[in-house]
Amino acid sequence: GYPEPYRSQVLPREKRALGDAAGLTKIGVNHTTLGPGAASSMRHWHTQEDELIYVLAGELVLVTDAGERPLRAGQCAGFPAGHRDGHQLVNRGTTPAVYLEISNRDESDGAQYPDVDLCWNAPAAPGSYSHKDGRPY
Repeated sequence: GYPEPYRSQVLPREKRALGDAAGLTKIGVNHTTLGPGAASSMRHWHTQEDELIYVLAGELVLVTDAGERPLRAGQCAGFPAGHRDGHQLVNRGTTPAVYLEISNRDESDGAQYPDVDLCWNAPAAPGSYSHKDGRPY
């Protein structure tokens, strides 16, 4: 997780690491349930990892630089590594939404968050978050 004040914005959210359970080391697969009113993440983009979202149940709103668009069960969206268009999913409905997150696993990956004062610094310090000026959270 995110440090506050961002952590509370993604709850309620439940992730099950299917890739880990299957022993995968090169592909990450998460089965994610996003509660009503929650966001999947802060709007972000990855430096080294491609990411694919596939909606299994419910409806989500995909937020990117291009605006907002609904994603319903059976629809997907992809986000190429290094493409500086941040993405985020928001559940504006009244029931949980369920989706798969699929990505390559790259230890050199980092993430940038264009709308908030947050960076994920995996290459420098795996799993660590900092402010954009480099101060750690």
